Amino acid sequence: MKIYSTRHGQTDYNKNDLILGTTDMELNETGLAQAAELAEKIRSSEDIKIDIIISSPMKRAKKTAEIVAAANGLEIVTDERLREWDYGRYEGMHRTAEGFHENKLEFGVKMGETGESLLELAHRVYSAIDDIKGSYSGMNVLLVSHGGICRVIETYFNRMTAEQFSNWFMGNCQLLEYNTGE
Repeated sequence: MKIYSTRHGQTDYNKNDLILGTTDMELNETGLAQAAELAEKIRSSEDIKIDIIISSPMKRAKKTAEIVAAANGLEIVTDERLREWDYGRYEGMHRTAEGFHENKLEFGVKMGETGESLLELAHRVYSAIDDIKGSYSGMNVLLVSHGGICRVIETYFNRMTAEQFSNWFMGNCQLLEYNTGE
């Protein structure tokens, strides 16, 4: 079983380096083009074989998933646990906002005082991956989600220090492959 992970296409918040968590924003024109490029990459590759897409229900991820699915004849299932990290008061601020980087290192502290802690986030993402591995065993699955979720997915499969976690970045429509060994 392989699990592929991608981050949704670009939004206006992404373009302007603004923190985008729970705001349910559409893709911009660049994001739509990125999703189409990802769809074609998957369609034309002999090495990438995907059986089903599991997507965050948020507009930006769902639209990315729909574009990939349409080009590749795939079914989409949504999973609420793949929605983006709730960044609390940091939502909509610039990525360089005071305290944002440091807050990512405080795994038991809620982001921006009112959002989700890393422990809460990891719990929901890890449980989603565990369930996906159980329900789709023997299949190759594409997860379409968000930067914060992709970061946690990376920790599920690869060891990371807190500093590596805080600095890890997933580009829009970048595609990563994880072999589950199953």
